[in-house]
Amino acid sequence: MFTGIIQGTGHVATMDRRGNDTRFTLRPCFVLTDYQHGESIAVNGVCLTVETFGADWFTAYASAETLSVTNLGGLRAGASVNLERALSLGDRIGGHIVSGHVDCVAHVLSMRPAGESLIYRLGFDAAFSRQVIPKGSVALDGISLTVNDCGQDYLEVNIIPATQRETTISGWTPGQRVNMETDVIGKYVQRMLGPWTASSAPSRPSAITPDFLKEHGF
Repeated sequence: MFTGIIQGTGHVATMDRRGNDTRFTLRPCFVLTDYQHGESIAVNGVCLTVETFGADWFTAYASAETLSVTNLGGLRAGASVNLERALSLGDRIGGHIVSGHVDCVAHVLSMRPAGESLIYRLGFDAAFSRQVIPKGSVALDGISLTVNDCGQDYLEVNIIPATQRETTISGWTPGQRVNMETDVIGKYVQRMLGPWTASSAPSRPSAITPDFLKEHGF
């Protein structure tokens, strides 16, 4: 589990391709100590497992499935990535709860200045639109961000100067592929309400009423 508060960036030192799988050697560009075998580190928002490590590097394996549904498959040696170690109990959750399991790959459509900030518009598969709400949370390449605006197949986020400096987002350009994870709480709510919503059962009217919500503790 992560928070979407990026600890720093790193770069891909080497890539050892094994068929459709890849083993990455990653070098953080900040001090990262006390590695543990098997610990989780989010790389561009993708939860990967530390296999081996040294003073300033670690290796992590990505399966064919992971490479196919995230932007890790497009990385090359020298590429910059966002890094975050897993959340410890008692840590501050400065962002939001992030699982490190990417839902889809979004694409940068445009960017425009807004004072010292930059506003990015990203397009994504409309199937995930119900999990994205204005002022809700989303993780983009592992970065916890607030949704400024959204529609059926797009969202906009405001990137402040600190985030531009401390993450890979400063290198985003139109067409960039970005890992996107929607709010995990929203996904569970959508799943639980599925049997009672008209969209899940078109022939059956929705049973969500004030009395239903009161009966179930809302």
